[in-house]
Amino acid sequence: MELSGPTSRIAMGAHTASHTLARWFPTPSLIFPRAAGIDVSDTSIKWLVLAPSRELYRVETYGEEPIPEGVVVKGTIQNAEILTKALLQVKQALGNIQYAHAALPEEAAYVFEMHVPDGASHEEVLHMIEFEFEGRVPITPSAAVYDFDIIQKHDDGVGEDIAVAVFPRELAENYVAAFDAAGIKLLSLEIEARSIARTISSGASDEPITLLVDFGRARTGFAVLKHGIPIFTSTAEVGGDMLTTALIEKLALSPEDALVFRNEQGLRADGGAKSPGVDAVMGAASALADEVTRYYHYWDTRRNEHGERVTPVGRVVLVGGSANLKGLADYIAGRVQAPTVIGNIWQHICDFDDYIPPINRRESLQYATAAGLALRALSL
Repeated sequence: MELSGPTSRIAMGAHTASHTLARWFPTPSLIFPRAAGIDVSDTSIKWLVLAPSRELYRVETYGEEPIPEGVVVKGTIQNAEILTKALLQVKQALGNIQYAHAALPEEAAYVFEMHVPDGASHEEVLHMIEFEFEGRVPITPSAAVYDFDIIQKHDDGVGEDIAVAVFPRELAENYVAAFDAAGIKLLSLEIEARSIARTISSGASDEPITLLVDFGRARTGFAVLKHGIPIFTSTAEVGGDMLTTALIEKLALSPEDALVFRNEQGLRADGGAKSPGVDAVMGAASALADEVTRYYHYWDTRRNEHGERVTPVGRVVLVGGSANLKGLADYIAGRVQAPTVIGNIWQHICDFDDYIPPINRRESLQYATAAGLALRALSL
């Protein structure tokens, strides 16, 4: 089978009638300009720029700009003016880099898998996707922007499996407007899970189906990856702030000390399960594990009309700053009875024998989306 990169790569001719995400962001036809990966969340903007190196890439610049509470809520822009001001600070930090790839929030996305006939053109596939809207997406094609990734082509000529991502048009336009007002030219928008998958997935045909868990401060994103392509996404209101709040209240720790406790002791604190520290963090850890277990078993046990397993999930991969909770991977592995690992966002960026990035492993989990977007900037 043949694997493909994003089908929404930018091309001239964005004035056509296509409703894809790509049509919004025409790229110069002769060169791909240097671009940053910019990740906008409810609490901050993270950016990362990669540059070619002797061995793969190196980090040229990175950083984080906080966003006041309420400016972006569950991925929806509530105050464009303040978000633009924050993006202006990012632009200043980027220096002479004027272009960016960015991600849209999974809360607003509709992601699904479908089959298309062999040899169908891009435009024909888009029309097929429109026919799927009524049963899968609660908005009309005219109110949406959408595109697809090819998951795999079947060797027997019976067609292709594709993954479709759909966003409300208004949401996408609001992000475009905020970046434009800050003087940052967007080259693409894509779903967060697609960006993260670019860092932690090999995309190989023999790679197991992966349940990706992005454990952030305020929420957790879930995605099922098939050959590195999201075929499902969802979010849950479980985040690392719950851990911090519990430690502050039960152990009277400062926010700084609570973070140290989470990372250094967490679920493996002295005294075991009966210790006050473990008791404090267990609530959030258990809530997260419940969600992981629910998604894992649903997708792992799905069967087709022949009784065959459709998406046998082979592993769980954790990213996000809150995934640094000590012992979390082992705890979730025990709950789902499947291999669970902390994602390595550097595997396609650098070889540690030749280059050590300026972002340590723990901090790097917060930059998974930005790193994936930065990789896209170098792989178009």
